[in-house]
Amino acid sequence: MTNATYQLDDFAVPLPIAQAARNIAQQFANQQVTPEKAEQVRLNSLAVWVVNDYLQMMDIPTNLRASDSWNPLIRLCADVADLDVPSIGRLECRPVGVHQQVFTVPPETWEERVGYLVVQIDQSLQEAKLLGFVTSVVTEEVPLSQLRSPEALIDYLAQLRQSPVTARVNLSQWFIDIFESGWQTVEALWNSQDMEPAYGFRSHETFNQLPALTKRAKLIDLGIQIANQPVMLIVEIHPEADQKTGVRLQLHPTGSQIYLPQGIQLTVLDESGAVFLEAQARSADNYIQLQFRGDSKELFGVKVALNDTSITEQFVI
Repeated sequence: MTNATYQLDDFAVPLPIAQAARNIAQQFANQQVTPEKAEQVRLNSLAVWVVNDYLQMMDIPTNLRASDSWNPLIRLCADVADLDVPSIGRLECRPVGVHQQVFTVPPETWEERVGYLVVQIDQSLQEAKLLGFVTSVVTEEVPLSQLRSPEALIDYLAQLRQSPVTARVNLSQWFIDIFESGWQTVEALWNSQDMEPAYGFRSHETFNQLPALTKRAKLIDLGIQIANQPVMLIVEIHPEADQKTGVRLQLHPTGSQIYLPQGIQLTVLDESGAVFLEAQARSADNYIQLQFRGDSKELFGVKVALNDTSITEQFVI
């Protein structure tokens, strides 16, 4: 527990809390009906204000008044501490005390957030520290040891500005034949593009013989990086006895291409955005694949990248 705190202190960003922030937080707190709710709103408001100051200092535009946390009715009804970041999305700014080792994330904030930034506020309300962030959550309590550094947040927001977050693909719904737009059978995708497979897809591998296999494919277009020739991402899933789900990913060339572009990468990212698995095509690979098992509600991303161009699909099991 102590080691986690020391590591956080290594990359935490200290920031003063302005008198104007304390005044507005007190004003919002006075509008609440119970002392507990008043304290919640006060800390939430301070956390949002601090993050707003920090992002503006880093030349990242924000819109404080468009945030739910600045809406009197929503403040009254929900535990929200969001900050609207135009062209990117909403950051949730969760306050913690000096000696806390976890931060709480109310379920009402699990949707429509691009990340969760943790702000430590001292008892005097004079100083705050940005401890770090995660990109997504699936539980109401998250250990501070899982945080990525505030410095990484700036790079993360820059990536989101270049490639806006898309809705997550819900793999559990695939088992009941509910599929998101763009995900088709392999055969239908080939037919719709008036293309022939570059080679015969393996149909007798062990994974394909498992019960209740569900497979869908989507074209990934990296544009001029591969001469306007898209690649095909295939996602196969099957249920397992221990309530886990088996997932296999494959990347294939399309059209007249026999081999994938050399150096193209297929990467699985965990819910924090860190690399979990990765494969890269060599000079004569006609496909690459990754395979893993995941728990229900687990979040992950799949990134296809070549040189400086990438596209990421977000999934939840």
